Amino acid sequence: MMIKRLQGKTNYIILTLFGVLALYPLIGSAVVAISPQDQVVSGVFPIPSSLTFSNLSQAWTQGSLGSAMETSFIVAVGVVIGATVLSVLAGYAFGALNLPGGKIIFYIFLAGLIMPYEALIIPLYYDMRSFSLIDSYWSLIFPEVALYLAFGIFWMRACFRSVPRSLLEAARIDGASNWRILRRVFIPFGRPAIMTMMVLFFIFSWNEFLLPLVMLSSGSRETATLALGVFQGQYDTNISLQTAAALTVAIPGIIVYILFQRQFIRGMLSGSVKG
Repeated sequence: MMIKRLQGKTNYIILTLFGVLALYPLIGSAVVAISPQDQVVSGVFPIPSSLTFSNLSQAWTQGSLGSAMETSFIVAVGVVIGATVLSVLAGYAFGALNLPGGKIIFYIFLAGLIMPYEALIIPLYYDMRSFSLIDSYWSLIFPEVALYLAFGIFWMRACFRSVPRSLLEAARIDGASNWRILRRVFIPFGRPAIMTMMVLFFIFSWNEFLLPLVMLSSGSRETATLALGVFQGQYDTNISLQTAAALTVAIPGIIVYILFQRQFIRGMLSGSVKG
């Protein structure tokens, strides 16, 4: 009994230590972001003599972060919807159905996980331009859906392969179609994994930088990360203002994780990567 209590206390101490290490950069950045611009903040834990929230409003207006974050949100939502639907359908096909040559096709999709898309960015730009999609939302949504689809298929196939075969056989005996089995059996079973995948897709899309840099070449439309890069180039010596802009851009991703953290953790720990 004493050993179990000691192990429990040790686990709490270790978790607390790692929690502090994880939160320290975020808290430090927040302190720097609300520090006066003419004050140099330094030390292990920066403590300014005064606080001001004008940096946040100044970064918002001067960096045009409002319109940029709107663009990022539209793109991220489109990517999450498109990539999730295709990943679930393909994961079901590869994980539950006996497709002729399905294993070979799956490994072809899996090659997308190891192929750096930076090597394809130039021909991809010309393809988007040939369809008159440059400087549009679609020039980001279509490539990002294709980019994240390899991971999504791998994730959902592993999830659906962990569904008990008895459930699948019982549904087929009852005469359920493949579409009904997917809706009534596999999607409810894999809901935590699907929610985790959607959160990851949103964060991946929100943090994307190279693709918007190439596809939004005219400067008429910017994503949040692209606007942040331009802003930091203009105010490279103003640390407080740069940190305020970076913190503002990071907030949506943090909010999405906080809102769905329970489902995210369940998806990570529910055996969704078995098989």
